[in-house]
Amino acid sequence: MGRRWVSVLAMAAMLAGCGGGSSGGGSSAVGGTAAATSTPTAATTAGAGCTLRDRQDWAFAQLQEWYLFPETLPASLDPTPYTDVQSYIDALTATARSQRRDRYFTYLTSIKSEDAYYDAGSSAGFGVRLSYEGAAGRVFVAEAFENAPALAAGIDRGTEILAIGTTEADLRDVGTIIAAEGTAGVSTALGPNTAGTTRVLRIADAAGTRTVTVAKTDYALTPVSSRYGAKIITEGGKQYGYINLRTFISTAETPLRSAFASFRAAGVTDVVVDLRYNGGGLVSISELIGDLLGAARSTGDVLDYTTFRTSKSAENETRFFQPQPQSIAPTRLAFIGTGGTASASELTINAQIPYLHANAALIGTNTYGKPVGQIALDRAACDDRLRLIAFATQNANRQGGYFDGLASVVEASCQAADDLSHPLGDPQEGSTRAALNFLEGVSCTRIAAAEAETQSVGGSRKRELLTPPNPDTAQRETPGLF
Repeated sequence: MGRRWVSVLAMAAMLAGCGGGSSGGGSSAVGGTAAATSTPTAATTAGAGCTLRDRQDWAFAQLQEWYLFPETLPASLDPTPYTDVQSYIDALTATARSQRRDRYFTYLTSIKSEDAYYDAGSSAGFGVRLSYEGAAGRVFVAEAFENAPALAAGIDRGTEILAIGTTEADLRDVGTIIAAEGTAGVSTALGPNTAGTTRVLRIADAAGTRTVTVAKTDYALTPVSSRYGAKIITEGGKQYGYINLRTFISTAETPLRSAFASFRAAGVTDVVVDLRYNGGGLVSISELIGDLLGAARSTGDVLDYTTFRTSKSAENETRFFQPQPQSIAPTRLAFIGTGGTASASELTINAQIPYLHANAALIGTNTYGKPVGQIALDRAACDDRLRLIAFATQNANRQGGYFDGLASVVEASCQAADDLSHPLGDPQEGSTRAALNFLEGVSCTRIAAAEAETQSVGGSRKRELLTPPNPDTAQRETPGLF
């Protein structure tokens, strides 16, 4: 696809694209782009206005021109019964969704808000990632982000949210909210993602039960945690690299290069790559990780293939490895994943299979299943960006199509629990421990192909990331974000 289009225009949005229900689960994409305006065509410039009908007609034209599954689209569909653009898009893509090929991956968003996220991880919220146990009606903090209000208030991984209110007088138990309104009720109770939104939370953690007041603020999401995002773990006289990437945004490049430079300087060849909650983002960052793991690869070795529909085959591309000064030559890789691992995260894992085979393992549970990515088509006058599934990705062996996750694709895997009782990256945390055990050659139980994040593992309760009914860009790319 001569990167003239995908790299420049749509840095292949392997964007997280779930967002169609309150039941949670990962969203994702294989790629992502910060700014993307397609080369003007009759389809992209048709209609000058921003009335609902203008915008619906514009979306229909883009789908007809670019959608990866054109055979699933209706030849025509009257937009009149639909009260917004997204519901019309949902109707147009209903067939592909019923086939699990487009699980709300095609959607309309704001140019301004998306650019803010991809450029700097800009978002407004408490700065936590939430998970829930549906049967028990409980909500927990899976991760808390630096420089955000929740962590400053003492809320961190493993904290349980017991009740939510606008004041102490109107606190409602989380279990009661879920019983009455489902998990969507929790999203509603937490309020809109606008700076200044304040909530009173009753929480419980190792320090006991208490009530805190937290206000949502604007903050920049750090893609690699300053607390546990990158480090070298020493066990049994050997050093292992650990890198945790939260999301594939442009600001991830510098910390990734820094982490791999430290691995290279220490002679590290076995690495844990923790993508357990990573819903996707920019393909360019996924390919950078491939390059940083590619010191042993030549510039003639294929990293991945990107394929558009037949009518857009001129955009197809073969991406070769481009080893970097910080690159290492791994002998074993352990990728931690869950049902929240999607899109660009899955592309990163899949790209290593042809070269490391059973020395590259999936640790945890099955991934989301998004071997396709979005391009971004803009209508600037209306602040409309249409994220549209337009391409599929494959590794060097032409392996792709993993709509049911990577568990049946990887040559090695190990079941492991997401252990909220320990910090991420702690050698005693369930999935981190299993990853290190794999690197050390310890046998394990393979992940079943049908296993999802919602299944219990190792006796742990069933838990999944909390997703609001209508996630914004940051929530699509960072599953569970509030």
